[in-house]
Amino acid sequence: MKTFWQTIWVALSMYSRLPVPRAEWNSKNMRYALCALPLVGVFSGALLWLWDWLCRALEPGEMLLGAGVVLLPILVTGGIHMDGFCDTCDALASHGDREKKLAIMKDSNAGAFAVLGCACYLLFYFALASQWKTGGTWAFLMGLAMVLERALAGLSLCLMPCARNSGLARIFADGAAKKNTGIFLVFVAILAFFGLVFVGKMVGGLMGLAAFLLWLWYDAWAKKELGGITGDLQGYFVQLCEMGQLAVLVFATLAL
Repeated sequence: MKTFWQTIWVALSMYSRLPVPRAEWNSKNMRYALCALPLVGVFSGALLWLWDWLCRALEPGEMLLGAGVVLLPILVTGGIHMDGFCDTCDALASHGDREKKLAIMKDSNAGAFAVLGCACYLLFYFALASQWKTGGTWAFLMGLAMVLERALAGLSLCLMPCARNSGLARIFADGAAKKNTGIFLVFVAILAFFGLVFVGKMVGGLMGLAAFLLWLWYDAWAKKELGGITGDLQGYFVQLCEMGQLAVLVFATLAL
């Protein structure tokens, strides 16, 4: 039982800023840490639901409602995925070879294209979030979407090679019991997908389909572009998948 909780604390302490007990980073606790990654999506979805409930009660304007939808997931994660998104934007903008892109990702300094990419991302995300419909359903759907994208991100670490021999992705990939972890994450992804369909009907199904298509593209693109995945690329995928599913939710709702 101690190992079970330590495994969860390792994942949550790395991928979120949730206040959890101090965990021991050893091989025993790392084996199934990726299985707990979708829990970050659960907590993000729960906060979105609370924000949705609060906004139903207080009826603030669309801008304040949308700002909360944008900021709450970032507050939960501490911006770790957004950091990876920004580093990847810098690397891609260099148009360099594989080694140069990996070197840029490793650099802790933010370049101009990281700032530009972050600004464009947050602006579009805010525009989508300003269309938020209170009532609980959208919060539930986005919570499931965040679980799904993290299950897929963890699955990539089980299936894909790492682009370099160090870094966050390598630590979690090397420490994972990949077969059992992969099976568990597939199960979580399937549950999240059917949850989307159950709650959102066709709209939810389209959100799940968009996530799976983005994941297939991401794995193929990462392998071709960089020879595998990195922690920054994982963050890049999570942020793209999150915004992609929100975009589908907004536009599919408007269309249907």
